[in-house]
Amino acid sequence: MATVLCVLYDDPVNGYPEQFPRAGLPALERYPDGQSLPSPSAIDFTPGALLGSVSGELGLRGFLEAQGHELIVTSDKDGDDSEFDRHLADADVVISQPFWPAYLSAERIAKAPKLKLALTAGIGSDHVDLDAAIEHGVTVAEVTFCNSISVAEHVVMMILSLVRNYLPSHQWVLDGGWNIADCVSRSYDVEGMDVGTVAAGRIGLAVLRRLAPFDMRLHYTDRHRLPTEIEQELNLTYHDSAQAMVPHCDVVTINAPLHHETRNLFDDDLLATMRRGAYLVNTARGLIVDRDAVVRALQSGQLAGYAGDVWYPQPAPADHPWRTMPHHGMTPHISGSSLSAQARYAAGTREILEHFLDGTAIRDEYLIVDGGKLAGTGAHSYSARA
Repeated sequence: MATVLCVLYDDPVNGYPEQFPRAGLPALERYPDGQSLPSPSAIDFTPGALLGSVSGELGLRGFLEAQGHELIVTSDKDGDDSEFDRHLADADVVISQPFWPAYLSAERIAKAPKLKLALTAGIGSDHVDLDAAIEHGVTVAEVTFCNSISVAEHVVMMILSLVRNYLPSHQWVLDGGWNIADCVSRSYDVEGMDVGTVAAGRIGLAVLRRLAPFDMRLHYTDRHRLPTEIEQELNLTYHDSAQAMVPHCDVVTINAPLHHETRNLFDDDLLATMRRGAYLVNTARGLIVDRDAVVRALQSGQLAGYAGDVWYPQPAPADHPWRTMPHHGMTPHISGSSLSAQARYAAGTREILEHFLDGTAIRDEYLIVDGGKLAGTGAHSYSARA
């Protein structure tokens, strides 16, 4: 029987909710590109419930324990004496989230001799050392597309919030004021602006589609160029690199995976090439940008605003400079963990576990590493060290 070690974020400060604002979720038939939704044999949870926290357990306990497997769920993941580290040596499967990542470093993988599967409840598996997983024969899988639209919606919200100066304006209301001049002195329309996405995969393309009705000029860069018909449909301008694209944009949104080619991409040099007063939105990974370079760009006015919900490390320490830098719209890593998204990534997690425990093939689109090499979506999106 397998030991499944699952790391999830803490319950709400007032305890696990007894009820939720809405009674259910809209029914979806498929993802926009035609990929089928997660298809486990059954689910033991109510869609729309809080599944991503410790008490939610991704709805897995009944399923796993009925088959004699052990499920350990914790939010304690950092430090040598964390509950995660204490159980790691016995784990056959580790489940983690991008929002509350249990960083599976090479050192931790070496301490987990039984580990066969590292499963991301969500998308983005950069919290796993993929090269170490390849070396140790660990399969890495994630629930591809489960929350891509959730993230794309969050990106659009953040772009509008920054450009229209929404958050500071809302704060004046909370503070009892009616300071119209203060609110609008940093407020613009997005109409007519140039916006570009670094990467135009599932999330980036969904962002472009949602921004097209705002009459913005749309740009993108990606290691895989989009089909001509999509470029023509959305009137997209393609650039062969981020360096080539960002000087042409008023707004840049980062929607790329973190790997060796994207780490620290937005440094002082690249930020300096952006239009003065541009906006940068990052819901991809915190390490794609240089933390302190972003602060400097906001302080100097090179950037008019920065928003995102990805940090490094996660959770971010109380003294992280992004908490107090000017003109920001940061949130904790929530863009892909709406209650709607949770129903999909919980179902996809169970689907992957069912195949793993039965010894049957995991869907190719869910695979990041398999058989000692990048596989499936991983081969398309990531790059291994040479």
